[in-house]
Amino acid sequence: MVEVMAAYLDHAECHYRDPDGNPSEELRHLKTALRYVRVLYGSLPVIEFGPLALKAVRQKFVDLKWSRKTVNARVERVRRMFEWGVAEELIPVSVSQALKTVKGLRQGRTTARETEPIKPVPDAVVDATLPHVNRHVAGLIEFQRLTGSRPGEACRVRRCDIDTTGNTWLYKPKRHKTAWKGKTRTIPIGPKAQTLLREFFTSEPTDYLFSPARAVEEFRAKRSANRKTPKYPSEATRKHARRAGAKLIRPPAARYNRLAYLTAITRGCDRAFPPVDELARREKESAAKWWARLASEQRVAVKEWRRGHHWHPNQLRHNYATRARKLFGLEGAQAVLGHAKINTTELYAEKTND
Repeated sequence: MVEVMAAYLDHAECHYRDPDGNPSEELRHLKTALRYVRVLYGSLPVIEFGPLALKAVRQKFVDLKWSRKTVNARVERVRRMFEWGVAEELIPVSVSQALKTVKGLRQGRTTARETEPIKPVPDAVVDATLPHVNRHVAGLIEFQRLTGSRPGEACRVRRCDIDTTGNTWLYKPKRHKTAWKGKTRTIPIGPKAQTLLREFFTSEPTDYLFSPARAVEEFRAKRSANRKTPKYPSEATRKHARRAGAKLIRPPAARYNRLAYLTAITRGCDRAFPPVDELARREKESAAKWWARLASEQRVAVKEWRRGHHWHPNQLRHNYATRARKLFGLEGAQAVLGHAKINTTELYAEKTND
């Protein structure tokens, strides 16, 4: 088994990459799924891995508290490895065919955790979060609210990718969710979003408009402008030496990725909606001391509080879809969201009665 998994991951390292050569999210999911196959059955001859072994792997996923849909998706990734092995004549076809008899977990017929459907986030919650994130993250949030773009598409927007000749600008991201299928994606940008983007234009058309690197530069410039004591040359020399010696600190990236964007919003939510009463941090108390002071039950309560007061960027696409459905109908919402199938749009666009 370990030999087949090693060969498959070598294949996946080359196959699951974007046009720029960066590994895709699929590669990470594959490695996560196969890690537990290796732990449970790494030394097993591949021909002996049958439906019961796959069910044992699936039960391990359930025990890890993964959701039912995640469990089914990762079991399917394990099966995909065996199909690849058959095509490469590393595995008998009978092994792959036997694994196909293991059906996915059905809703209501398993102990696997069920997830709630993604809903739009209330605008008041988004508005309360905005003051607690930097200008570039706030710009990303507003751009998504105004265009309904996916988080990854918003993170990659550049001036050179926008056709600004018409009254409605057209953003054509080179990389998007269905680009690997040969499909194109066009995001219309109206007057409000145009005004927003102009605030982030630079002299270089290829610059990413929402940039952690520029956000750090702006923060440092603002801090220097607000400084009340003079900056002595010796202090500047010491700071330069410290930064030069801090090799483990990564420089800020040129653009946000989905994880960095989500992390920024999560931290903004923590500041906007801090726990209250006995769960709150005391004045001048560090985060480490606050967490050490809490009892185990209180830590669980804090985690529950955060789950109830956090939101994520993809919910903004659901907000936009719901508004678009109300204004233009379901087919109109499908057009602006770029969905190939209308039932996908129904998952995003909440039906309203007003």
